[in-house]
Amino acid sequence: MNDEQKPVVYILSDSTGETAELLARAAVSQFNSGNIEIRRVPYVSAPEEIFDIIDDARKTPSVIAYTLVRPELQSIIVREARAYGIPVVDILGPMIEALSQITPVPPRLEPGLIHRTDQAYFRRVEAIEFAVRYDDGRDPRGILKADVVVLGVSRTGKTPLCMYLAHKGIKAANVPLVPEVPPPQEIYQVPPHRLVGLTIRPDLLNEIRRERLKSLGLVANAEYASRERIMKELAYAEQIMNKTKCSVIDVTNKAVEETASRVMEIYYRGERQAKGGKII
Repeated sequence: MNDEQKPVVYILSDSTGETAELLARAAVSQFNSGNIEIRRVPYVSAPEEIFDIIDDARKTPSVIAYTLVRPELQSIIVREARAYGIPVVDILGPMIEALSQITPVPPRLEPGLIHRTDQAYFRRVEAIEFAVRYDDGRDPRGILKADVVVLGVSRTGKTPLCMYLAHKGIKAANVPLVPEVPPPQEIYQVPPHRLVGLTIRPDLLNEIRRERLKSLGLVANAEYASRERIMKELAYAEQIMNKTKCSVIDVTNKAVEETASRVMEIYYRGERQAKGGKII
């Protein structure tokens, strides 16, 4: 099969289409994923857009999946797709129909309700943008805006941890600790429960840094990966962490999920204490 005949799954949505795409990718993964293309078409609101998509879809082996809630648009998709023998999957409809059987409340049939009402979704998006903007200490102003600030020497997993926390709705910034560069003074203004230090066993850090140098095409015995340099950095980091009175987590052989779980425990417990023991 050449590239022009590669099967395509069209995802039509009156909102972002992210949920439908995730479902489609889960299904595609059961086949040879590289031979099936997924094209997401968000914010479909007019019949003309559907006609254009059908016109493209009929030229290659295609499936059309949709999460449209407006009945008139659904009817057009089904009618036009059937005219060309294109399989159609209504992702949202069966669930709405099932729910209608157990509740007297009629469906609102309004596009994009999930993203308008799900505040957790917006918080995650904002947190992800925050983690990117204030990664690796690039802007100290983010330190005082963050829910959590992560300290640590290079290659202790600060960035992956912050991104994981962001997907949990926590705004996390991280600051690298380097002996030659004094840390931003803002870290001393952060409450201890919002400040977390990462440490790691020296021999593992040595291995990680050596592999990192190799991946960059550099010599693995550079000072960056030397044991002497690593011991110096870890000692300096310990000094800074002791000064800030932050919690310290040893990330040696820990998955990011495990570290993140401990960070969230520290953060939420501290927040409850700061609010007088109230549940947040």
